[in-house]
Amino acid sequence: MAVRHGESEANLAHQQAGQRPLVYERGDDEVTLTERGRTQAAALGRLLATLPDGETPELVWCSPYRRALDTWQTAWQAWGADALPVTVDERLRDQEAGAFAHYNLAAIKERFPEELARREAEGAYAFRPPGGESLADVVARLRSLLADLDERAEGRRVLIVAHDSVVLGLRHVIAGGPDAELAAVLEFAPVLNASVSVWRTGTGRFELVRFNDVAHLGP
Repeated sequence: MAVRHGESEANLAHQQAGQRPLVYERGDDEVTLTERGRTQAAALGRLLATLPDGETPELVWCSPYRRALDTWQTAWQAWGADALPVTVDERLRDQEAGAFAHYNLAAIKERFPEELARREAEGAYAFRPPGGESLADVVARLRSLLADLDERAEGRRVLIVAHDSVVLGLRHVIAGGPDAELAAVLEFAPVLNASVSVWRTGTGRFELVRFNDVAHLGP
């Protein structure tokens, strides 16, 4: 199971800015949840509490970023389960935006018009902003992560708490397609806050059960 963090302060700031340029100074790893994000995380915990014993997570792998850690902590408290082993793994961090990190799209257009032209030419999945990562870079680290999980999880059920780029990357890696087909995964964006994506295994291969599901959040 893979979950995107609940609504963050940065998500809200970008939403409120709309088409106006925004400079958001806080570091990406420091951003925490809004009140709505905490409510979403609690709803995730209540969903986990309804799962049958054979479907509940036994291990947690989490992004080191504050909003992901806070999502898991809030969900776990709402779930009311015994403590689970939690591994914080740098490979689950969000896609690094480099020079674009503190700006929304409107501000990037003002400051980096030539880079946006390059993004258009290269494609959103292949484009790497100055000092940042492409989605292909995220996929490369997720391949390494899943190889480790295969060994370290020892068949136990894993909950991953991370970011939209990570959930998209996982969909591509688990499907096993070549990176020449990576652009196709963008059809499933955006991955929503506190959404749940589930893969089932046991037959030597993964089966996608549901993706980007937010039914547990209510209307």
